[in-house]
Amino acid sequence: MRAWNADPPLAADERTTLAAYLDYHRATLVGKVAGLTDAQAKWSPVPSGTSLFGLVSHLTTVERWWFAKVIAGLDVAFPWREDDPDADFRGPDGATLADVVSAYEAECERSRAILADADFETVVTGERAGRNVRYVVVHMIEETARHNGHADLLRARRRRDGRMTRPGGAAP
Repeated sequence: MRAWNADPPLAADERTTLAAYLDYHRATLVGKVAGLTDAQAKWSPVPSGTSLFGLVSHLTTVERWWFAKVIAGLDVAFPWREDDPDADFRGPDGATLADVVSAYEAECERSRAILADADFETVVTGERAGRNVRYVVVHMIEETARHNGHADLLRARRRRDGRMTRPGGAAP
């Protein structure tokens, strides 16, 4: 995974730019949880129970859904059930932060491999039919960036002084 603060290229073709922005936000998420203990990562200050641990777990599932299931059409497992649609926000039972970060990085690597072989103009069939691969990539940039914002808020609540934090706890 690229360094969390390595900026995407300033002038590149569409595929390189979009892939770099997605990787930037992926690495940013990993950077936001770096150095936290399991207890810190699983702590939640909000009624929904959302935690940094849960965000990483959720985005692992989102990567799997959009790239492995929707683009590649793979038969892959998901943690949610009809009676528990938010299971991915809690993460696997007994998992550590290191476990979910490792799973996230592995899923991102699989997503990169799928994207490397995909044409942006291809319209997906099956689940989420009608969207092209470009849509999926732009959606993943948006979703990962949005959850990075949630991670900032959770880190700020953890600090209790209202200041946003960068990975490692430094103020921007």
